[in-house]
Amino acid sequence: MNRILEYIDELFPNPQSELDYNTDYQLLINVMLSAQTTDKRVNMVASVLYKKYDTLDKLANANIDDIKKIIFSLGSYNKKASNVIEISKRLYNEKNGIVPNDREYLESLPGVGRKTANVVLGILYNVPCIAVDTHIERVSKRLKLACLNDDVLTIEKKLMKKFKNHPNMIKIHHQLLLFGRYHCKAINPECKNCKIKDLCRYKKKND
Repeated sequence: MNRILEYIDELFPNPQSELDYNTDYQLLINVMLSAQTTDKRVNMVASVLYKKYDTLDKLANANIDDIKKIIFSLGSYNKKASNVIEISKRLYNEKNGIVPNDREYLESLPGVGRKTANVVLGILYNVPCIAVDTHIERVSKRLKLACLNDDVLTIEKKLMKKFKNHPNMIKIHHQLLLFGRYHCKAINPECKNCKIKDLCRYKKKND
């Protein structure tokens, strides 16, 4: 475990979310929009979206067809456009425009599941969370932090237990995600230069 932490610390000493945002509601909406697409594409779309709708009130009252046109390239744009408006309305009307430190409330919002809530709570409020996306799932299974047949919730629980003494859980989240995104990739992972390849199921299987 220490070797894994040391290595991802070496690779990503100060990891941050690669989603751009200026307000807490933008972070929440952007994480929701990032499902099944890339952060880079979300950032491109979001820059247009928040330039035209520069307040939560304007987003809440936006024309849904216009939102669809703006976010079309993200996929699932019909549902995501509806989610953008509904999330904005509820935050504006129920929480004075503030994203609360309240998991139950966040998960009641359309398009916001456990993974999205974990990311938002971790970044905004430093709540100890690890959001298991495809990158973290892959890394966890390859490095034997989880079993091959574990689902994402089981993986999350195992990671939280293994790293329970770490002071910054969201940092580990970002490090594992970035490691999976740029090094331990699904296709053509960079095993050759990896300092922990001896711990890896994938490397052993493919030697």
